[in-house]
Amino acid sequence: MPRQLIALLAGLSMATAGCGGTSLPPAAGPPSETPSTAQRIDEATAARTFASLAGLDEAWRERDCAAVVAATTWAEKTLGGRACAATRNGRPAPARTTYSKPAFLLPEEGGWFAVLATEPEPAYFVFVHAGGGWRLGFGPVPVTDDPPGDTPGSSTSPGGEPDPVIVRRARLVPQRHLTYLTDPAGLSGVRFPDADPVRELRDELAAKPARVRPDRLTVDVELLDAPRTIGTAGGSMLVFHTLRLTFRQRGDAHPLYGKADLRAFTGESDLDRLTGVEIVSLVSELTPDNKVRTLGSRRDLADVRP
Repeated sequence: MPRQLIALLAGLSMATAGCGGTSLPPAAGPPSETPSTAQRIDEATAARTFASLAGLDEAWRERDCAAVVAATTWAEKTLGGRACAATRNGRPAPARTTYSKPAFLLPEEGGWFAVLATEPEPAYFVFVHAGGGWRLGFGPVPVTDDPPGDTPGSSTSPGGEPDPVIVRRARLVPQRHLTYLTDPAGLSGVRFPDADPVRELRDELAAKPARVRPDRLTVDVELLDAPRTIGTAGGSMLVFHTLRLTFRQRGDAHPLYGKADLRAFTGESDLDRLTGVEIVSLVSELTPDNKVRTLGSRRDLADVRP
């Protein structure tokens, strides 16, 4: 295990999951401490936790999957399983950028916090208290649209209680995504702005089965764990959550994934039946007038199996 990771893992439970196996990545379970019992983090601890990402970056570079799993939770732990094992079989490890100039977003309920790092390019992170210590749960998720104006300079959650109605609506934002992505005809009435990444994803998912014919393709969209939300000084809410896309393809006329990915995950170069799992990480803004836009998005291949 990389020496730099020791600081990140101090005080953590060292039980780790292996990298092998052929099962689909399970949905990440809830953190070991609920918001009602977890202590609110202070900015100094948040800064130390963010700085310890250097150890996780080294673990990815060294393909140390046990260290990656031990230092992560939620969506990032899912990616530390089969996806990490595939890097040992020739798949490139994720490019890890060193981020700096963080702004810390510290929710009152505790148990988690978010970071907007602004250098070298803006990206969001979420850390969750799980297994006795702070672990990376989400990120980096690159910013795709301008964050709310008050966010980059914020060191803590803005003062004042958010509107309970807005809070309830924020918790339902992932369901709005799910409804939108599974409703290509737009009958639900859910809308997203032009060029929004979620809109582009819906168009892709709707068109993909026809594009791979004569192969048969089905796509399932699921929510991966509960969202985490925090208010901004302008009255909006930031929502951090993830989706799991499961592709099931029959036929090999138009394979979804390249030969290198197939070999890395399955040991085979050609498959006439496959199941692929991708994780989509999203940062959304819910405005007081109930509009949703995507501020950041990231999509990762988590598994491919026969």
